[in-house]
Amino acid sequence: MGYDLERFVGYVNEGLLCCVCRDVLENPLQAPCEHAFCSSCIHGWLIHHNSCPEDRLPLDITHLRPLFRYMRNDLARLQVRCLFRPQGCEVICELESIHRHEQQCDYALLNCSNAGCPVQVSRRSLEAHLCVCEYSSRVCPSGCGYTILNNEEAQHNCVSELRAELDMLRAELDCKVEEVRHEMESRLDSQRRHMVQKESLLRSEVDELKGQLSRVMSDVRILLGAERARRQELERAELEKAELLELLKREGLRPATPSEAAAPPPAEVPRKPSPRSLALDCIKRKNREVTVI
Repeated sequence: MGYDLERFVGYVNEGLLCCVCRDVLENPLQAPCEHAFCSSCIHGWLIHHNSCPEDRLPLDITHLRPLFRYMRNDLARLQVRCLFRPQGCEVICELESIHRHEQQCDYALLNCSNAGCPVQVSRRSLEAHLCVCEYSSRVCPSGCGYTILNNEEAQHNCVSELRAELDMLRAELDCKVEEVRHEMESRLDSQRRHMVQKESLLRSEVDELKGQLSRVMSDVRILLGAERARRQELERAELEKAELLELLKREGLRPATPSEAAAPPPAEVPRKPSPRSLALDCIKRKNREVTVI
């Protein structure tokens, strides 16, 4: 929508009026047919139509262009009254500066800054209103620390307020304690399950190690038995050798030296082996058996 024509002082050129709302142009746009419109008016029109609202020529939103410079200058120099004239403002200024003035106007209506207050007052009266507004608040003068409204001061009781806050804090604390307890129980259950799984795994590993140890001990016992049998066999052979040597000493015989054993036997007529030769053969055989063992 454009600016209300009644706010302007003096004559306003017909070309500066919107062809849709018939008020003075606001954020103007121009069609190729040179008809001018408020930006919001022409955009709303083209949602339902595809022609110029003045001469019905085809019109698309992409055909719209800014207003001619001379028309923009004429529009900016128009004298307009302040929007807050009904509240007492008598300022008249050019259209290009009216927004700046209205943002700072002492007669501009403002909402009370106190929460819940529905009153609208002018900027110049806002400070006086805040002093008497029933929705204004202040810290309790009795020292409880509560912020109270002017209209609630008579009903304010520091003890009951503090007791209510204490009950609320106790309830919040109980809720938090319960939440922490549930969380700790959940964590303990999780840790317990983890420890049970760990214990089961360790037990299986221990059982496996016990089996391996049992097999190793069995192998060791077998090896010890074999070693013991070998030693017994060696001791038996040593004992038999000692007995044979003792027998030779008693018989007055001695074992053949290596040179004697290597020398070729003299060619003699075969004769019946004597006990001495039999004993020597037995000693040699025992020596070979001991060496092999």
